[in-house]
Amino acid sequence: MSNTNKPWRTLIAIGVLCGALAACSDDGDSGATTTPVATDVTAPATDPVTTDTSATELPVSNWETITAPADCMCGDGSEFSYFVREADPTKVLFFLEGGGACFTKETCGDGSETYKRTVGYDGGMSDGEGIFDFANPANPFADYSVVFVPYCTGDVHIGNATTDYGDGVVVHHNGYVNGTTALATMAERFPDATQVVVAGESAGSIPTPLYAGLAHDLLPEARLTVLADGSGAYPDVPAVNVLIGTQWGTMNAVPDWPTTAGLAAEDWSLPGLFVQAGKHSPEIRFGRHDYAFDETQTQFTALAGLSADALDQLIDLNETQIEASGIELYSFIAPGGEHTVLHKNAFYTETLNGVMLVDWVWSLISGEPLADEHCTDCTTA
Repeated sequence: MSNTNKPWRTLIAIGVLCGALAACSDDGDSGATTTPVATDVTAPATDPVTTDTSATELPVSNWETITAPADCMCGDGSEFSYFVREADPTKVLFFLEGGGACFTKETCGDGSETYKRTVGYDGGMSDGEGIFDFANPANPFADYSVVFVPYCTGDVHIGNATTDYGDGVVVHHNGYVNGTTALATMAERFPDATQVVVAGESAGSIPTPLYAGLAHDLLPEARLTVLADGSGAYPDVPAVNVLIGTQWGTMNAVPDWPTTAGLAAEDWSLPGLFVQAGKHSPEIRFGRHDYAFDETQTQFTALAGLSADALDQLIDLNETQIEASGIELYSFIAPGGEHTVLHKNAFYTETLNGVMLVDWVWSLISGEPLADEHCTDCTTA
């Protein structure tokens, strides 16, 4: 397909779930080392990543803080909240925050800095940069209502278990429960939404296809788009799917879709989320952005015991695997070792093969003709 540029946007930029929806309550099955987090299908509504784990003040007056029910929680059992910005009720951005992951006693322990532990704000939401700069006319999401889902569970928003890693290290991998509770609120607050974009960065970008499929179940008339930033390299390795998935309790969070019937733990992979969601809801438009040699993805791949000597090849292999399943995935693969761009002002200036990323995203969410953009010399930004 050909790419459609938008010169006027470029000038401005330069110038400036029905099935297994888990809300907070009900019970699941126990595993050997994990206890499923409570669910209720009828309820309404880095380096290793070095994160700032302290909560900050809500910076913008039009963000509403919603304190979740008590069964929603962070990994340490502390209170979970999420945030809503009301603007155009027909267009909604459902954003999943990043912040690393943990899956061993070492990565989950008190001294570990591999994941974000408390509800706070990383990057753009607090600074009003990137896609959170709602005053910027070049921002594709300037007039969108937003549901912002913080991240503090170490399970890339898809966990549903409490896991004892030994030596007193116990983590409530509650990400799926927290996230789907916020998703239910989105559907309740914006029932007339005709366009929903599910986006995320880093750990938050991994589950974006899954949450888009769940959003389709709640708002079947809305046009769904996925924008995943910074997770394209994590491969489908059955042994790793089982090992980490068991720790997080991901099989307790598999939606009840025809496409997931009989799915085994070794098959519930991260790139496979695109496949499962795309088969469940073929109308979803999938897009992703990555840096070819993303240093954070390289380090987390190594933490999982996998080789990331050629990260760009892992990214390309994942796309090949996804598209071989019949799912179209649009990609913007930029050179260098940076990690994510959506919350940065570089979102408005990054250019690849003569195409500005901001224009590419406009086309993605507008349903316009789009082409993959891939770096040629990927080692140097």
